[in-house]
Amino acid sequence: MKSFKSSLSFVTSGMQGRKNYSEKLFISFQLSDRVPKKNFYRRLREAIDLQFLHKDTLDLYGTTGNPSIDPVVFFKLMLAGYLENITSDRRLIENCSMRMDILYFIGYDIDEPLPWHSTVSRTRQLYPATLFESLFEKIFVMCIEKGMVAGHTHAVDSAPIKANASIENLELRVPAQAIKAHLTAVDSDNPGEKEGDQGDKTAMTASPSQLKRLAKYQDNLNATRANRPGAKNEKAQLLSNKTHYNPRDPDARISIKPGKARKLNYHCSMSVDAAQGVISHIQADFADGRDSQYLPRIVSVLQDRLRRNHLRLTDLMADAGYSNGYNYQFLEKRKITGWIPVFGKFRPKVDGFDYNKETDPYTCP
Repeated sequence: MKSFKSSLSFVTSGMQGRKNYSEKLFISFQLSDRVPKKNFYRRLREAIDLQFLHKDTLDLYGTTGNPSIDPVVFFKLMLAGYLENITSDRRLIENCSMRMDILYFIGYDIDEPLPWHSTVSRTRQLYPATLFESLFEKIFVMCIEKGMVAGHTHAVDSAPIKANASIENLELRVPAQAIKAHLTAVDSDNPGEKEGDQGDKTAMTASPSQLKRLAKYQDNLNATRANRPGAKNEKAQLLSNKTHYNPRDPDARISIKPGKARKLNYHCSMSVDAAQGVISHIQADFADGRDSQYLPRIVSVLQDRLRRNHLRLTDLMADAGYSNGYNYQFLEKRKITGWIPVFGKFRPKVDGFDYNKETDPYTCP
């Protein structure tokens, strides 16, 4: 018992430990030694070579002044922001500065300060859309060379992209006739410009019949106000893209999807190769259009891109939002099988209409 107590005393009588940390200057340190071989960003760095961007962006810079951000670094930061789901440039720089794998990916050491977030924003505005499209094409070709793209089957879908503008700050569009009258009055001062070149995004372009339908819809809403949420708000009114706009972002459009709130959005369409999920096309449009109206352009651009790389599109998958007669005919003429369910309660057979398989018409009774 005595020996047990003495050993217990030895265990519990030690002084409390306390770790004092003071940062040291390391003489020898390499990020490549600290980033694992299987790390995603390390593998990505080894897989893609973006040095061609120096040549593609050379005409966008001058020959004097301070050096700007390296275009390769800029696009790698954009790619890291997409992969990390970060849309704020400030948050992106903060996140990258704390990640050794991302620092290694973009080519920065731990003691090097990253570019200012404002520099990233200005560089994005400097580069034209054609440069981003060219980069997309070259990366897509890399994926084809690696055997990641089959080409024959693609899936298409869309999603609303929230605009950086609030629906609470909408303003009324001015009547389009007033703008035309103003342009007519100043035409003598601008003989070299056409009226169509002076388009104002704040002008009302809706026809009288469209405005009449909107007014009737507003009257119906007011008539049933007592049965709806917010009935006590007498100032509530119908907001339409034809009559309202946001001055901060005039291109943003009011849109809504089932289960989602009304917001100012953009419309993003995307096609994906069915082999390994490689994005084969992406485009942005106004959010007040239907999915179906964008399908022809998506297919046309996608077919051209695949054809340049000796691939052929044979099957296209999409949901019922892309369903209409024109799209079915469009795909059939291009010899593409469309796997698109019909919209609504479509009836393949109508009583009284006879179908001729040889000549492919229906005979009306």
